[in-house]
Amino acid sequence: MQRETSCEACKNTVIEVVSFGFKHGIPQNADLVFDVRFLPNPFYVDELKPLTGLDERVSEYVKKFDETKEFIHKLFDMIDFLVPQYMKGSRLRLVIAIGCTGGKHRSVTIAEELYNHLKESEYKVVKHHSDIQKQ
Repeated sequence: MQRETSCEACKNTVIEVVSFGFKHGIPQNADLVFDVRFLPNPFYVDELKPLTGLDERVSEYVKKFDETKEFIHKLFDMIDFLVPQYMKGSRLRLVIAIGCTGGKHRSVTIAEELYNHLKESEYKVVKHHSDIQKQ
């Protein structure tokens, strides 16, 4: 995260990055929801279908497209702006959900990217892939 914050409450704030599948439902505790179903889907590539976004081959596939690169750039920029705004209210938890169709490929890849980006901040960051094992 590029922006530095210096509030004491921020150090106690937990940001949870969650991947999910829309066909399984949006996480009820999500504060921000981003839909990545517009990105090319590895589900339709035979050798990638049984894998998840945690697999390097799936991650590389998802991230190789220009629209993915642009989306990640814009997502980071938006999150870098929004998180400090949410923290002004002394929130203790902020849940950012990333969804694709099934919750195994695209959402996992993008959630991992966002998690890695946020780890550079002073916030406590956790991640959870809620639907990665579902069919």
